[in-house]
Amino acid sequence: MERGSSGLRRLFREAAKFGAVGGAGVLVNLGVFNLVRQVTDLQVVRASVIATVVAIVFNYVGFRYFTYRDRDKSGRTREMSLFLLYSAIGLVIENGVLYTATYGFGWDSPLQSNIFKFLGIGVATLFRFWSYRTWVFRAIPAREPVARSASPDGSRRTQRVP
Repeated sequence: MERGSSGLRRLFREAAKFGAVGGAGVLVNLGVFNLVRQVTDLQVVRASVIATVVAIVFNYVGFRYFTYRDRDKSGRTREMSLFLLYSAIGLVIENGVLYTATYGFGWDSPLQSNIFKFLGIGVATLFRFWSYRTWVFRAIPAREPVARSASPDGSRRTQRVP
């Protein structure tokens, strides 16, 4: 029971840290999205893609140095490649929702765009959480505890405890 509850606690802590970085990333994403919409004539989805890319960079820094700082750091090239791959898939999911609402249903007022941008971020976040924790920021394998015991002849023996 103890082992399961500590694993659940770790998952909860991880989700909370992921949520803190992700929440800040959502603010960056929506802020850049609305700024680009205000100061340029870019179409909605193009402005959204720019905002998503800025948020991806922001989130990588937060995930690597806050949420997953205790994870394996040995394969940075692999980590960055996978992060960019899964972030790109998340970008497609996020902006696919906005694209469908805007061009499929004609919902493109500023309020509607923000609602569907936010909804797309939410759907993509579920995918990102799963993919980042599973494939990108992999856990360092736990070491087996070592038990030391004295043998009948007085020498010390070391054995791995499962």
